[in-house]
Amino acid sequence: MTANSETKHIPRGLFVICVLYGGMASLAGILGNKLVALGPLAVEAGIFAFILLVVLAGAVAEVYGRATGNRIVVFGFVPIIVSMILIQLVLALPPASFWEEEKRVAFDIILNQSTRLMFAGIIAYGTSQLLNVFIITRLKGEGGKLLWLRSMIAGVVSQAVDTVIFITVAFYGVAPLLKIMPGQLLAKVILSAVFVPPLVYAIVRMAKRLDAE
Repeated sequence: MTANSETKHIPRGLFVICVLYGGMASLAGILGNKLVALGPLAVEAGIFAFILLVVLAGAVAEVYGRATGNRIVVFGFVPIIVSMILIQLVLALPPASFWEEEKRVAFDIILNQSTRLMFAGIIAYGTSQLLNVFIITRLKGEGGKLLWLRSMIAGVVSQAVDTVIFITVAFYGVAPLLKIMPGQLLAKVILSAVFVPPLVYAIVRMAKRLDAE
């Protein structure tokens, strides 16, 4: 190594976002096992982690460009797949003899998702997140204005696509899609429209501030 050689480094803001992104990617599938009531609508709780994924990927694309935004989405498959493998490994291991039966049963019910649900989640994640990055950067133009509008459009469209893909792949031929999808779709679109724009603004400001330090 010569004295003139440069060491490649990750901007501090991007590093922090990547850490948060990996955590949310691992957590979304677990939270999704609970259905929460939002007024008259019911939505799987994984939406809260997934909205943060939309926000983080959008902020990365806004600050560091589409290529980096796509890269963080692709790298996001790593914690998702590793967490799935570890969950299956833990489920396969014999429980301790003194572990209460009701706790073991509850643990298995919560974490033992079917292969079809896992497959549906992976497809929906990759498609919707890459679409999210594409939209927010495609609409950016030369001036990079109207981040709130671009992030809202990207969040709403990507969440709608995520819902349609996941429910179709997971439940087609098993449950009535028209009874499951409308409520999920409406809840996710509303949550994305309300929370994605301000959160994207906050993450973009945080990243720029960390990079300036």
